[in-house]
Amino acid sequence: MIRRLLLIIFSVFMLAGCATYKSHYTGFRPPSDYMNSQIVSGATVGAEAFADAKAAKQAFGFDIKKAGLLPVQVVMDNKSGGSMVVISGQTFLVDNSNRYWQLIPNEVAVDRVAKATSAGEIASGAGKSAVLGAAGGAILGAAFGILTGENVAAAAGKGAALGGAGGAVIGGGQKISDPQHRWTISDDIKEKGLEGKPFPDQSLANGFLFFPAEAKTAKELRLQLKDASGAAHNLILPF
Repeated sequence: MIRRLLLIIFSVFMLAGCATYKSHYTGFRPPSDYMNSQIVSGATVGAEAFADAKAAKQAFGFDIKKAGLLPVQVVMDNKSGGSMVVISGQTFLVDNSNRYWQLIPNEVAVDRVAKATSAGEIASGAGKSAVLGAAGGAILGAAFGILTGENVAAAAGKGAALGGAGGAVIGGGQKISDPQHRWTISDDIKEKGLEGKPFPDQSLANGFLFFPAEAKTAKELRLQLKDASGAAHNLILPF
C-alpha cells in the first residue's frame, strides 16, 4: 500500500514537468468575408488582428501575447496572374494611439516564445522542466529509498538537498536550450509566418505577421505587397 501511494506521488511530480510545446492550427475565412477586405491587382486581401489576449490564446493554443507577440492573420485569394509577397520593411501595425509598429522577424519571434516558455510564463509550458523544492525532493528521496531498499532517512535527506539546491530536474519536457526543441518552435513560427513567403497565383492562402505585444491595441494594418512585375501596392486594412 505504501509502495503504491509513493508511486502515485512520484507520478504526480513526473507529470508536472511533462508539458510540451504543441502546434495549434488556426482557421480562417475567405478574404471577402473580412470587413476590411480589398482587391489589389486581381488579389482579394483581408486581415484580422489578435490584439485581444483571450482571442489570441484561442487561436494559438497558448498565451502568445504574454510571449511578446501580437499576431495579425492575413488571407489572400490571389488571382493576379503571378505571386505576391509582403514587403516586411514597409508593413506596419498602427495602434489606437496612432503609433506605428514594425514587424518582428521570425528569429526574434522564436526567441520571444522560447524565453517565455523557458521562464514558465505561458500556459503551454514549452519544454519547461520541473525543478523540485526541498520538500518535493525529500518526498521523492524517501520514495526511492523505500522502493530501492535504501535507508529512507538518508534518501530523504539527499532528495531534500538536491531539491533545495534546484539540482533535481524531472519531467519529460525538454529544456529550452535543447536545439531540437528550439527547432520545433522555430519550424512552427516559420510555418505560420508570412515573412519572405509569396502568395502563389491562383491560390487561397493565409499566414501570420508577428508584431511586438508592446503594441497593446490594433487600429489598422498598413500592408505593402509586391506583385510579379515588381510593382508595390499599399493597403490600409482597418480592424
